Amino acid sequence: MVSGRSSGRPRGGYDAVVVGAGPNGLSAAIVLARAGRRVLVREAAEVPGGGMRTEELTLPGYLHDVCSIVHPLAVSSPFFRTLPLEEHGLEWVHSPACLAHPFDDGSVAMLERSLEATGATLGRDAKAWAKVVGRWVPRWEELAEDVLGPLEFPDHPFLLARFGMRGVQSAERFARRGFRGQHARALFAGNAGHSMVPLDRSPTAAFGLTLAAAGHAVGWPIARGGSRSITNALVSYLHSLGGEIETGAPVESIEELSGVPIVLLDLTPRQVLKVAGHRLGRRYRRSLERFKYGAGSFKMDWALSEPIPWRSPECARAATVHLGGTMEEIAASEAAPLSGQLPEKPFVLLVQPTLFDPSRAPEGKHSAWAYCHVPFGCDIDMTEAIENQIERYAPGFRDIVEARSTMPPSALENHNPNLVGGDISAGAMTLRQVFFRPAVRRVPYSTPVDGLFLCSASTPPGGAVHGMCGYYAARAALGGELSAPD
Repeated sequence: MVSGRSSGRPRGGYDAVVVGAGPNGLSAAIVLARAGRRVLVREAAEVPGGGMRTEELTLPGYLHDVCSIVHPLAVSSPFFRTLPLEEHGLEWVHSPACLAHPFDDGSVAMLERSLEATGATLGRDAKAWAKVVGRWVPRWEELAEDVLGPLEFPDHPFLLARFGMRGVQSAERFARRGFRGQHARALFAGNAGHSMVPLDRSPTAAFGLTLAAAGHAVGWPIARGGSRSITNALVSYLHSLGGEIETGAPVESIEELSGVPIVLLDLTPRQVLKVAGHRLGRRYRRSLERFKYGAGSFKMDWALSEPIPWRSPECARAATVHLGGTMEEIAASEAAPLSGQLPEKPFVLLVQPTLFDPSRAPEGKHSAWAYCHVPFGCDIDMTEAIENQIERYAPGFRDIVEARSTMPPSALENHNPNLVGGDISAGAMTLRQVFFRPAVRRVPYSTPVDGLFLCSASTPPGGAVHGMCGYYAARAALGGELSAPD
């Protein structure tokens, strides 16, 4: 029990309180409510969602996702697959192709749902892509159960071992050994670049394989109406189970929850130290203080008068477009932030949602969403560099911009305190911190305080919208085995 100076009846009679209403906090609350616990979620912001919020950031009528927008791991999530989210209003929207990666010569590498169609854009590497990426597609659901989990004995040990032998490599080494041409190498490097870790580091190959295989297996969808639709569905389902949410209700100290048997914190180590540091043992507290955050992000949104004028028309078939040129150029861009430098030609991850979900903009209008990686906490304006990269592949882009919104790392953190320094992964996804986050413990979600658990993306399996950190933390709080959902 999280006990303070006072004891007695738990606050409000709740069996559990979850601090933070991001995807993991909401997932943890759902697991607890399904187990018959009376649950309260306290959220500091005026609306729930954390990184799953949608707002009018540019002009009235334009709905922009503040953080997350494309969700291959949400549709892959073993936990989300057990939830009736469609019955609570969630609708996934799939573009014809998952991803487009244009080049300066006008050619495009495409990540299609079909391995054959993808291979048709990769030239001599078509067979190699089908071999090294395609092998994981038929058993993707089984692999996802183990990849999106803590360091436990896996449900499919031989499958995960084969994946791990390849994924533990750096993305650069994997791509050079596996592919001969620039199209396949760059397509893979762009997927690995989502790790926000330099591509010459381990285990960036695992990120490339995970996102590429997910694209073939389940797609890279967006949520109709914005990512807030995922939040709304989770909140609606939690309410149907009797769970409650209080917004505009920050928790400044763990003492406020005195007497509550179970408390889960959807917070990163920096916030945990502020809220509960005085109650944590010295060794555990030092582990949280040493926790490493990753690169920051500089994010932009645009209100557009028309669709982006891509030089290569194939780019209009994909919601997501990677703008980074060759693997070497992407690798240089991803290495720069770690050394405190700004990339001259940043790797830009762009999404054009209104081509496939017109509900996000006024009739006949469009929007775009993009970001690049920058040094942790760096607030230097990257607008020109990002728009130069878009103009490189879509000449005339600036001519269709009606309004723009910029969010440097400080603005992202101000919007969501878990985005410390603009780190959208809630901690560097280095090899050590992939498995041991935020500290080396048998149960990574537990703390030295009885009844206090962590459920944020700073615990395994880490960032992205999948709810698995919350699922496993709630399982640990209930005393259950850390096994994947049935």
